[in-house]
Amino acid sequence: MYTTRLLEKTLKEAVQSFPVVFIGGPRRSGKTTLSQTFLKGYRYVLLDEMDVRSLAIEDPRGFLEKYPPPVIIDEIQNAPHLLSHIKARMEVNKKPGQWILTGSQQWALMKGISETLAGRIAILHLYPFSIEEIQKTRRVHLNEAGGFVKSLMQAKKIPDKMIPLGRWILQGGYPEVVLNKKASRKLWFSSYLQTYVDRDVRGLIKQSNLHDFERFVKLLAARTAQELNCSTLSRDIGVSVPTIKSWITLLETSGLIFLLMPYHRNFGKRIIKAPKCYFMDTGLAAYLVGLQDEEHTLQGPMAGALFETACVAQFYKRFTALVDPCSLYYYRSMDGLEVDLLIETGKTIYPIEMKLSSTIDYGRTASLMKWLEISKIKDGRGLIISASRELGSVGKNVANCHYSLI
Repeated sequence: MYTTRLLEKTLKEAVQSFPVVFIGGPRRSGKTTLSQTFLKGYRYVLLDEMDVRSLAIEDPRGFLEKYPPPVIIDEIQNAPHLLSHIKARMEVNKKPGQWILTGSQQWALMKGISETLAGRIAILHLYPFSIEEIQKTRRVHLNEAGGFVKSLMQAKKIPDKMIPLGRWILQGGYPEVVLNKKASRKLWFSSYLQTYVDRDVRGLIKQSNLHDFERFVKLLAARTAQELNCSTLSRDIGVSVPTIKSWITLLETSGLIFLLMPYHRNFGKRIIKAPKCYFMDTGLAAYLVGLQDEEHTLQGPMAGALFETACVAQFYKRFTALVDPCSLYYYRSMDGLEVDLLIETGKTIYPIEMKLSSTIDYGRTASLMKWLEISKIKDGRGLIISASRELGSVGKNVANCHYSLI
C-alpha cells in the first residue's frame, strides 16, 4: 500500500514549472515508488538494467528517441552523460515536466547536474519516512516553519495512531522496514549497508580502506548528535584527517548523515564552532551500534542521543520536503549553555530542546529560558519535545510537545 509523502506537494509544483526534475536521496528511501505512483501517465525506464544502461551510455540520442517525454529515468547516476543530451533537447522544447530523473545522490552526479542543468532543473530530496508519514498525520497546509512550530506549541491532543517511541527509534523510516512487518530488521540493514558500499563507495575510496570505512561508519553512529571531531576519529580509525573529511562528505552527499552548524551569533559568549553530526535514520544508527530491542534502545546509554537524532532529523526532513527557507542550527557556549536546535525563520528564532522524559517540569526549561534571555528576541518562545503527554505551557514562554506531534 502506497504511503503519501510530504514531498508530493513540492513535486507537483516542480513538474508544473521545470522541464527537468531530479529526485535524489539515499537508496531505498522511496524515490521510485513516489515517482511511479504520483506521476500518472509517465513512461518509466530503469538504468539498472544492463541493456537499457548500455543503450543510454553508447547511444544517448537513440535512448532519448526510444523513451520520449514525459518519462521517468530511474538511477540516472548510471548514465550521467545523458544530462547534456537532455539539456540540448530542452533548449528546443522548454515544456515543464518532461523528464523526471531519480537516483542516489553522488558527488559526481550532483556536480554534473549543477554544471549542466543549472537554472533549468528542480532538485528535490526524498529521505526515509518522517513520523508524520508513518502515522499518516501529514500537515502540508503548515508549509511554513513558523506556523508549524507555533502549532506544536499550541497542540491540544496526541494523535490516535501514535507510534511507540522505542519502535520509532529502532525501526527508523526506511519504507521496507516500516511497511513490511515480517522483514528481518537486522538482515535488511546488513544488506543495505553492503549494497551501499558496493555501489556508492567501492569506486570512490581505496580498496585497502574499505574495512576502515566500515569501522568509521559504526564509530560515527555511536556519536550521532555529538560535535564532529575529525581529529579524534582520525586517531581512533588510524587514517588521516583529510580522509575522514572526505568520508564525511561522502556520507553527507549520500543522504545518510547531515551536519547541524553552530549558531553564528555569540551574544557576548564564546561559542563552540564545530558542527554536530546526525544520522538521517535512527534505524540505521541503532543497527550500527548493535541495538536489538525497544527496551534496550530506550534504557541504554544512547537513548538520549537517538531521541535527539530522531527529532532533529524530523525537522530536517519536513523542511527539506516542503522547501522551507528556514535555517537550522544548534547553540553551545564555552560556559555550558546549550540548546539542541534553533529554527531561524525570516521573522524570529525558535529554540527547541529534546528531553527523553515522561515528566517535564519547570526545572527542565532552564537552558531555553536562559537562551531567550540573552538573545533578547522580542516575544521569543521556546519548545520542549519529550515523551510527556502533558501538553502546553511548562514555564514562562516555554511549551511542551509530545514527540508524536512533530
